[in-house]
Amino acid sequence: MQCAAMAIPDVKLIEPKVFGDARGFFFESFNEHAFAQALGLAEPVRFVQDNHSRSARGILRGLHYQIGRPQAKLVRVIAGEVFDVAVDIRRSSPTFGQWVGAVLSAENKLQMWVPVGFAHGFVVIGETAEVLYKTSDYWAPEHERCIAWDDPQIGIEWPLDGAPVLSDKDRHGKRLAEAEVFA
Repeated sequence: MQCAAMAIPDVKLIEPKVFGDARGFFFESFNEHAFAQALGLAEPVRFVQDNHSRSARGILRGLHYQIGRPQAKLVRVIAGEVFDVAVDIRRSSPTFGQWVGAVLSAENKLQMWVPVGFAHGFVVIGETAEVLYKTSDYWAPEHERCIAWDDPQIGIEWPLDGAPVLSDKDRHGKRLAEAEVFA
């Protein structure tokens, strides 16, 4: 696996080694030892939950995070294509309020490592997309928070053709200036 720091160095883009031939392909989507080594972690991340979503073109999910029970996420796409985003919401960070994004697809097999202290979201840019992501803590609705996907302070350049399709929760996300964030 190859691991590259993004413009915010704590967020990583991971490219697995894919073995392909006329029959198809094979790759390890996760290997605890290799993952910890590639990220330079002293101890492996313990993932406790896998999530799977399916969405149609133009659906935007995010920007989600948990306070009190924070989650790191390892995100990949198994069908279709998304523009995946991480926003630094660690007030003490020199990159507070900045974002990074990458296209993740079934074709490119890239994965994004979103550490604790970041809000996460994506928009579907293919016809449909199925997204899988591992989390380092369980979903805890009482700790879940949402930052507005279109907050001008953050200024995410979403690749949208028109308005996105949003859930009620995402439609009512808070601006970063008003959101509960990490120290």
